[in-house]
Amino acid sequence: MSAASAEIHSLLIDLWQDLQSIKILWQVGVLAACALIGFAVSSRFNRRVARSRGTALDATQALGIGSLQRLMFPLSTLVLLLAGRGILGFWQKTPLLDVAVTLLLAMALIRMTIYALRHTFAPSDWLRASERWLSWIAWIGVAVYLTGLWPPLREILDDIAFSTGKQKISLLLVMQITASVAITLFVALWLGRVTENRLMGMTSLQVNVRVMFAKLSQVLLLLIAVLIALPAVGIDLTVLSVFGGMLGVGIGFGLQKIAANYISGFIILMDRSVSIGDVVTIGEHSGVLTRMTARYVVVRGLGGLEAIIPNESLITSTVVNHTLTDRHVRVAVQVQVSYSADIELARRLMTEAGAAHPRALHDPAPSALITALADSGINLELGVWVRDPDQGLAGLRSDLYAAIWRAFREHGIEVPFPQREVRVVGAFPPPGAQ
Repeated sequence: MSAASAEIHSLLIDLWQDLQSIKILWQVGVLAACALIGFAVSSRFNRRVARSRGTALDATQALGIGSLQRLMFPLSTLVLLLAGRGILGFWQKTPLLDVAVTLLLAMALIRMTIYALRHTFAPSDWLRASERWLSWIAWIGVAVYLTGLWPPLREILDDIAFSTGKQKISLLLVMQITASVAITLFVALWLGRVTENRLMGMTSLQVNVRVMFAKLSQVLLLLIAVLIALPAVGIDLTVLSVFGGMLGVGIGFGLQKIAANYISGFIILMDRSVSIGDVVTIGEHSGVLTRMTARYVVVRGLGGLEAIIPNESLITSTVVNHTLTDRHVRVAVQVQVSYSADIELARRLMTEAGAAHPRALHDPAPSALITALADSGINLELGVWVRDPDQGLAGLRSDLYAAIWRAFREHGIEVPFPQREVRVVGAFPPPGAQ
C-alpha cells in the first residue's frame, strides 16, 4: 500500500469511529452545504456561458471556458470545504472532510485530463458524448484505490470467473484487458495525431506523400498498441495466429471490396496521379478533389455537392485530371451569327469580351475560332484560359455570354434562330385545271 493510500486508510478508520458518535453529523452537514453551494455556483456559471454562446471566441478562449465549466463544481466545492474543515477542526477531527478533499481534488484533475485528451484528437461526436462517463469511471477507480477498497474488490472480481481449456477468464482479467487496450489505444491515437500534424506541416513533401505516411504511421501505432496491451495482461500473442488466419480468409472472401479500396488508396497516394486541390472528372462527378483517405476520395462539385468515391473506382475507371501537369484550363463558349454578319468584327468583339474578364489570362490570350458553317448561321467559339478552375466555370461562362451579347447588340450583329421553308406540293390544283 502506498503512503497516500495508507493515509487515506487511516482516515477511513477514524471516519468509522466517528460514525458511532454525533460528530459525524456536523461533517455530513458541512459536506452537504459545500456541495449544494458548489453545485449552485457551477449551474449559474454554465447558464451564463450558454447565454453568451453567440459571442465569437478564438480556440484558446473556448478551451479556457470549457475547462472552467468542468472545474467549477469540484474547485468551488473544494474551496468551501477547506474553509469549513478549518473552522470545524477547532472542535473535532474531520476524517470525512479530509477524504472528501482528496476525492474532489482527484475529480478536478481527472476532468481536466479527460478534457485535454478530447482536444488532442480530431473533433468527433463520440469523444464529446463519452467525456462525462469516462471522467466518472476514472474518478470511481481512483476513489476505490485511494480509499483502500481495491484489494478486497480485486479478490471478488477475480472469483467471478470461468475456465476455457487451461485459461481462466475472470471479470478482473476482462477489466484489465479493457483498461490496458483503452490506454494503449489512446496513447497510439495521440501519437498518431501528433505525427499527422507534423507530417502535414512538412511543405517540402508532396501532399500525397504526407497523407500516405500519416495513414501508415497511424496503422503501425495501433498495431503496436495492441501488441503491447495484450502481453501486459498475460495473454500469449500466439493465440492471435488462429484469429489472423480467420481474418485473412474473411478479407479474401467477404471483404474483397474493402481490401481493394484500401490497397487502391495506397497505390493512388504513391503514384501521385491525383492530388488534393486537383480539378477532376470521375465518371459523372466533376469538381475539386478536397479529401483523400485510405478508403475513398471526396470530390466537391462546383454546385457545393460532395461525392464520396471509392478508391477502386479511380484505379479501374478513366479519371480526367484537368490540372495534372498544368493548372491552366481552357474554357470555351459557343455562339452563332448570321451569314450576313461581319465575321471578322464578330471574332474581334468576342476576343475583346474574353480579354476584359478579370479571370482571363493574357498568355495564352483569348481567341475566337470559326468551328462550322451550320444550317442557320456560322458557329463561332471563344476560348479563354484561366488558372483557377477550382473557383467554378459556370459563372465565367455566364459573364462571357453576357459580354458577347452586349457587344453584338451594340454593333448590330445578328444571332440567328432556326428557320425552315416549307413547300406544299399538290395541295392546290394549278390554274385552269378542272
